[in-house]
Amino acid sequence: MKKRIGLLYGGKSAEHEVSLSTACAVTGALNFEEYEVYPIFITLEGEWRRGERLKKPASTIEELQFGDNATILENNITDFLIDKDGKSVQFDAIFPLLHGTNGEDGTVQGLLEVLNLPYVGNGVLASATGMDKVVMKQLFEIAGLPQVPYTYFIRSEWANEQEAILARCEEKLDWPMFVKPANLGSSVGISKASNRDELVKAIEIALQYDRKIVIEQGIIAREIELAVLGNDFPEVSVPGEIKPVTEFYDYDSKYKDGSTVLIIPAELTEDTVSNLQELAKRAFKAIDGSGLVRADFFVTADNSIYINEVNTMPGFTPVSMYPLLWQHTNVSYPELIDRLITLAIERFEEKQQLHYKID
Repeated sequence: MKKRIGLLYGGKSAEHEVSLSTACAVTGALNFEEYEVYPIFITLEGEWRRGERLKKPASTIEELQFGDNATILENNITDFLIDKDGKSVQFDAIFPLLHGTNGEDGTVQGLLEVLNLPYVGNGVLASATGMDKVVMKQLFEIAGLPQVPYTYFIRSEWANEQEAILARCEEKLDWPMFVKPANLGSSVGISKASNRDELVKAIEIALQYDRKIVIEQGIIAREIELAVLGNDFPEVSVPGEIKPVTEFYDYDSKYKDGSTVLIIPAELTEDTVSNLQELAKRAFKAIDGSGLVRADFFVTADNSIYINEVNTMPGFTPVSMYPLLWQHTNVSYPELIDRLITLAIERFEEKQQLHYKID
């Protein structure tokens, strides 16, 4: 029997286009002899559209947006579970390929939990934690993971206490500083500030994307990433290094101009690699991760290590860092997708053993 997989992608997010590219790539890696693949597209406006079962990989992202021929799920987004004859569709797993808010942040994961559906990747708590950089950092602190100094605030505080916030930043952090929306990925809305004027401008940019802002201490270090795969007993890939041509690894470097150099495996001592892999596992467990996580670190010239963040639904095209790291750890892109689906089903089956009735 073929497994029936629902690909969920698009979404109301600044990373909508990234999600489409990921979905297109995944259709090219799925074995259509083993899986029945059903596309479920969420528009930028939040409209859910269900497409016909895919008979072959999508060649363009336009194919995955369906146009006027789609079934629009206006009244009940859970209608993707019903076929044209009104019969229930039983999915073996939903594969959420959503990046950023309204998808990677635990919202869709909560919907799938309520519907009691198996799904690939992290659960509600890990997804929400991985999206909110402040909560993530607080959990890392509890877990004893080394981090660079940081501070944070919300929009209303900025509106009423701007001078105090700027003074706090200058007291607690050294220049340069990096300003980030707390709840976004793919380096959207991130700016580097080397003085107070640049800091104010960077904060105003970040506030366009989120109500909560994180400001981090700049550091001279290499950017090292590792991929984590598993549930209760996670495995960690070889490390990879990012060398952006620009000042930092921004959105254009990741997805548009191809100016970033990825070095896999990164040239590091055996001890440093071992330490990074152990810290990546600890970070995965600190957020109660499942399925997949990409863990991002800074490594200084004296091999001091600081965790930057984890990403619970990292870029997932064949040229993205997460799949490339596994490729260099002898796990191919199609095999990686197969393993993620298997992990999703295993986690779902374990949850079905829970008791909800008190005897």
